[in-house]
Amino acid sequence: MKSSLPEAVKKSVLLNSLNDDMRDRLLRDAIRRSYAEGETIFLQGDPAKAVFIVLSGFIKLSRMTPSGTEAVVAIMGRNRSFAEAMVLRGTPYPVSAEAISDCTTLQIDGTRLRQLLLENPEFAIGLLASTFIHLQGLVDQIEKLKAHTGVQRVAQFLADLTAQETGPCEVRLPYNKRLIAGNLGMQPESLSRAFARLREHGVKVDSSKALIDDIAQLRLLAQD
Repeated sequence: MKSSLPEAVKKSVLLNSLNDDMRDRLLRDAIRRSYAEGETIFLQGDPAKAVFIVLSGFIKLSRMTPSGTEAVVAIMGRNRSFAEAMVLRGTPYPVSAEAISDCTTLQIDGTRLRQLLLENPEFAIGLLASTFIHLQGLVDQIEKLKAHTGVQRVAQFLADLTAQETGPCEVRLPYNKRLIAGNLGMQPESLSRAFARLREHGVKVDSSKALIDDIAQLRLLAQD
């Protein structure tokens, strides 16, 4: 793949510390692939042969619990990469990956990734940074589950959908409410109750968007 890369690739934590030559070497055999909503990318237990960068859309990472229910581990959006640790360790994917919207990924060959890692300490540091961001995301998720109420978690989720700091705004829900609930560690009925409670704080949610009277007040609610 040539150095004229999508901006999502250049901004990904996995690659943004590399110079053009190193990127070209790593991405020489990279495959750009599109998936339709609902399509499986890989299954829990499959051999980890590639690292993925999300170019567009959203991907759900989930595990099946011993009781047979699905646990949503993460929702990965544009610029995010995943499966680095599994590829480096040579272990199977511990989660399944499914497109929850039409999406496009860049798939990086695991053998080439390991080779470049051994040859270049600069790239090794960048990969450690990528792994740390994934870990920090899990720590933040656990903190929110333990320390924040359901209403606060939903408020933070909505606030994160916009860069606007003050005043009224409208945000589009990026995926369906069942997935939002799973990503926030909630049951769908608990999410519905949280949406209802947010009406008291100037937030009206319909099937695909939320109207927010004052985004600054919503951010304060999420942090209380």
